[in-house]
Amino acid sequence: MTVVGGGLAGCEAAWQIARRGCAVTLIEMRPIKMTPAHRTGEMAELVCSNSLGSDERGTAAGLLKAELRMMDSLIMSCADKTRVPAGSALAGDREAFSRGVSSAIFSHPMIEVLREEAREIPQGICVIATGPLTSDGLAGRIREFTGHENLYFYDAAAPVVIGESIDMEYAFEGARYGKGAGYLNCPLDRDQYEIFWRELVSAEQHPRKSFEEAIFFEGCLPVEEIARRGKDTLRFGPMKPVGLVDPRTGKRPYAVLQLRMEDAQGTLYNLVGFQTNLKWGEQRRVFRLIPALHRAEFVRFGVMHRNTFLNGPRVLLDTLQSRIDPRVFFAGQRTGVEGYLESTATGLVAGINAWLLATGRSPVVFPPETALGSLVRYVSSADPKHFQPMNINFGILPKPDEQVGRKKREAVCERAVETLEGFRNVLT
Repeated sequence: MTVVGGGLAGCEAAWQIARRGCAVTLIEMRPIKMTPAHRTGEMAELVCSNSLGSDERGTAAGLLKAELRMMDSLIMSCADKTRVPAGSALAGDREAFSRGVSSAIFSHPMIEVLREEAREIPQGICVIATGPLTSDGLAGRIREFTGHENLYFYDAAAPVVIGESIDMEYAFEGARYGKGAGYLNCPLDRDQYEIFWRELVSAEQHPRKSFEEAIFFEGCLPVEEIARRGKDTLRFGPMKPVGLVDPRTGKRPYAVLQLRMEDAQGTLYNLVGFQTNLKWGEQRRVFRLIPALHRAEFVRFGVMHRNTFLNGPRVLLDTLQSRIDPRVFFAGQRTGVEGYLESTATGLVAGINAWLLATGRSPVVFPPETALGSLVRYVSSADPKHFQPMNINFGILPKPDEQVGRKKREAVCERAVETLEGFRNVLT
């Protein structure tokens, strides 16, 4: 069996196959050939943020994490082991996380890793998990195989600064509503915010190719695009001050940029929600207008890249098998999910089903009452004419009967866990 792609989905798929006793070859082209967004050759590199979303009970993201833990997810295990303070969210030490995944993959006796570029779809049972930055050669083969053009959107990453370069005279610690730690808050008064906003919306961006339309994923808009929608859109988005009180004034700031720890030592901080396509010099100039960052040292500037994905409802079955050849599975962002753990979820499902097929059994459809099943159902059965990437959310989970408000969400989560508990017994 073969898995192509050493990202989160590919590593999860290979792990699920190998832990069930089947030999698997994992093909990863990095570091032999890099992508525009990756920086290392480690497995499961966190390219954008180091946050894996909310870990709160009663949230859709928290439910997905609970289900991945129930299914013995490698990615989830490594994220838990390398977590750094981030309030109610799960965030990981970026480098330690990738090292942990790499160590598990390379040390497993049933996994062989090939460092080479895959230019063809492998023969036999395989999982394609090459992500939105698939190399041109393989992307062309996938287009020929599916008979459909790729869809795309633009994705972006936020800058990272050195912790010691943050001026703590103008910053304070704390998460919103006092939920945990791991954040530094950089407040701005009205005048400071308006100066920052004016400079941000007029700053110079990296140019796109003339034939490419600016299609963005709404959950990951560049900060300058958010700002262009109105003077106060940032104050209701990534710079919202709700739930925070500046201890110097005893009041809620006019606007706030939050910085989240990138590593366990607290030496690096990510500018939360500040994914951007500004030129690097402009990032330094404009973001230093925020008082706490007036002398910030950037170890990574924000970047933007073009993400391609399949029109899943036209291409995929509800087992993540292709409609063309049932031996070919797809996983990760190429299927049309958005998010680290959503990609991981499809890798887990594809890996388990590839193992079932290899052992002479029929692939299974995960129950739609679960977060895992609802994600796969979305990418395989949504309206193909208007198909767009999706994070996990309660809207794609079936609603329970006769429940309202907060109780409804609790009922959805309880039902999902109970359903998955019974379902996973059929996978042994």
